[in-house]
Amino acid sequence: MFKSFSTRSQGADPFEDGVHYRTWAPGKAEVAVVVYDAAGGVARAVPLRAEEGGYFSGTDEGGVAGDFYKYRFEGKEWPDPASRFNPTGVHGPAQVIDPRGYEWQDENWSAPPLAELVIYELHVGAFTPEGSFRGVIEKLDHLVRLGVNAIELMPIADFPGERNWGYDGVLVYAPARVYGTPNDFRALVDAAHGHGLAVILDVVYNHLGPDGNYLGVYSREYFNSADKTPWGDAFNFELEPVRNFFLENPGYWRREYHIDGVRLDATHAIVDSSDQHFLAEAAERMHSLGGLITIEDERNEPELIRPARCGGYGVDAIWADDFHHVVRVMLTGAREGYFRAYQGTTAELVTTLRDGWLLHGKGRVRQDEIVPNECTELPPERFIVCISNHDQIGNQAFGSRLSQKVSPATLRAASALLCLVPYTPLIFMGDEWATTAPFQFFTDHEPELGRKVTEGRREEFSGFEAFRDPSKRAQIPDPQAVETFLRSKLRWNELDLPAHRGVFRLCSELLHLRRELPELRDRRRENWAVSRLGDEVVEINFGDACLVQVDLVGGHDGRRDGDRDWVLLLSTNEPRFGGEAALPFALPEVRLLRKRKCD
Repeated sequence: MFKSFSTRSQGADPFEDGVHYRTWAPGKAEVAVVVYDAAGGVARAVPLRAEEGGYFSGTDEGGVAGDFYKYRFEGKEWPDPASRFNPTGVHGPAQVIDPRGYEWQDENWSAPPLAELVIYELHVGAFTPEGSFRGVIEKLDHLVRLGVNAIELMPIADFPGERNWGYDGVLVYAPARVYGTPNDFRALVDAAHGHGLAVILDVVYNHLGPDGNYLGVYSREYFNSADKTPWGDAFNFELEPVRNFFLENPGYWRREYHIDGVRLDATHAIVDSSDQHFLAEAAERMHSLGGLITIEDERNEPELIRPARCGGYGVDAIWADDFHHVVRVMLTGAREGYFRAYQGTTAELVTTLRDGWLLHGKGRVRQDEIVPNECTELPPERFIVCISNHDQIGNQAFGSRLSQKVSPATLRAASALLCLVPYTPLIFMGDEWATTAPFQFFTDHEPELGRKVTEGRREEFSGFEAFRDPSKRAQIPDPQAVETFLRSKLRWNELDLPAHRGVFRLCSELLHLRRELPELRDRRRENWAVSRLGDEVVEINFGDACLVQVDLVGGHDGRRDGDRDWVLLLSTNEPRFGGEAALPFALPEVRLLRKRKCD
């Protein structure tokens, strides 16, 4: 399935007769590749030949893998935006990498189907003390014990400085050097496959970071000033060289690193009026390679995840944030910011569990009538849901986790609901044991930009009641401080403590039941139904054979006539999970029951 060498419209590729270089720099009179010696001096400069369409290309016949290079034009030398690796940082020279230099062990690997995925999101730098690709490998056994079968890596495209969430990346083809080498990343993917774990890579095509983005130096045509995003001018996806620069990227990670899928960040900010939208073509290309494509998109538009044959974009799955928002408002009472659109009621939870979304997109105009978007015909696996992710934790002022805002019983109930929903669950790193580590926003920009980031970060919260006082905003952690990053690293020793061990045991048992019980495995929409029992208890009935009873608030009587027909398999308030013996739903609780079999 995998190919060991990819072709791209830009970049440096080593061959037997040297290294072939190609870059897009329309309007430039002359372009050369400058190759550096071991001391950092110029070893040679090779003029590149102008091609039709603004490309320049040529072969350095003395070049080999490992060479360091930049492109020279208009009297200066510039980093390659299509670099495979920049060992000294995003402003330094790129290194020629031969992707054929790794011996893969995953020739028999086959990723789990979308309908069976349970995703674990992690940040490579904060996941382990080492903060590296190799460090993640050491924790893969933990993920297998938990019961997930896919890891989703926050963006690893290289970024300025030593630490970053990844959404300030500027080299979309280069694994971040602070995490290791390209072969270290290959080793991680290889090891994940050996543990039965698929790998999904978070990628960002709606913008690049503010420091080290040299696309505009090569051509302002990369951008369309008529279309704006929250980060500035939109990319010019209608222009073929720009479109190809980004469209080739998912396939690059698939071919050269064997990743199983990509998650595209904030696709509502990707502006494209082409006949075939960028997302549709990206999905088509990824599917041709046997890969998966998921997206984050706030529009809740069914068209995005409908198959292409049905007139949709053909994206496999979407982050469905309504589930998180309804649960968060219900449990914490948060009503500021985007939570204002939610009431946090049991009725909202029922609707969201039934449909996948609560707010069904903007609707469609048909014969002067607003027709709500329908999403109940879509397979449930196309909706990725969570009770926490990097945004929902890190975009709070102090990066507090749900476990720090609610009671242990409430956290166990919310965690259990996530593990048992018929949609695709996503668990954020550390939530499986209710870690006390926050996940705060961290950066490492040069001083002047860093100062602006710190000020901007604090100003973001000025509209919130708790931070209207400037002295309160000054207490928000400084993204630039290394301590902010270090606080965000997981505290693995907590797994030895009973309270944390109980949460992990609960999540692990439920995920294994999700995989092993036939009634829970069949999550086709016709096999389950959502209803209310009393005022606050929600039921998910799987084929009248398995019953999930949910009360995220507690203090209610969820017992009903006919309970004798059901056998209790698990309650989130059992002592082995850290709970206390209590009447059903006296505390927040999720109960998993199975239909009693007749003798």
